[in-house]
Amino acid sequence: MVINSSRRLRVAVQVAPEHADYAAIRQAALAADELGADVVFNWDHFFPLGKVREGRHFECWTMLGAWAESTSRAEIGALVSCNSYRNPDLLADMARTVDHISGGRLILGLGAGFREWEYTQYGYEFGTPRERVQDLATALQRIEQRLAVLNPVPTRKVPILVAGGGPKTLRLVAQHADIWHTFAEGDDLGHKSQVLDQYCRELGREPDAIERSTFVKGDPWEVGPRYRDHGITLFTIFTSGPHFDLNELRRWIAWRDDQNGR
Repeated sequence: MVINSSRRLRVAVQVAPEHADYAAIRQAALAADELGADVVFNWDHFFPLGKVREGRHFECWTMLGAWAESTSRAEIGALVSCNSYRNPDLLADMARTVDHISGGRLILGLGAGFREWEYTQYGYEFGTPRERVQDLATALQRIEQRLAVLNPVPTRKVPILVAGGGPKTLRLVAQHADIWHTFAEGDDLGHKSQVLDQYCRELGREPDAIERSTFVKGDPWEVGPRYRDHGITLFTIFTSGPHFDLNELRRWIAWRDDQNGR
């Protein structure tokens, strides 16, 4: 795959809101903002991931409203907001509001949902994978329509991030997304990226119009170029409570600055 040399590399961090008091989560988001992270993500779950379900945890969108006030530079968003948990028109209104509070720094991340246990605990219908992807398709249309008629409208075209890698989801990325977040690696990443490129061409979009993101770890000078070869330009670090470690974020920011010539 040809690297899009015109797109600057960016580094994000996902501050998982689990196993920590909110004061520690807030401090981690502030520190990431001050270090120069391009994006600070949380996630949209109701319980910690992993085996310790009873650990401390906080809700996604309430937190994003707080981050919109407490941070000042980085974009913020959920990686990702579960489409099933909120009425799409309401979610559009929530996103517009956080966009204004943050001064135009919100990324609206969306996914079809996958964790059945959470659905059951909070009384949502889980459905089949096909049904959840179809619901996401409907929601994306409704969100775009609602964003266009809200008063006031968002401060900018709110970037939409869609996560996933199945053929139907990739077509939704090509139709609606500004950012694609993938969990694929190696040859599979290369294949899915090519599929996305083809869908973009069929729909009359330039493939380079979609920023591509994935989780990364390790030495960025060794790992980063391999992902760049597949078109990744948004490199996302993960950190979890109770003690949020931002050392890896620091290394990736240094690599980003070196690659971008700053």
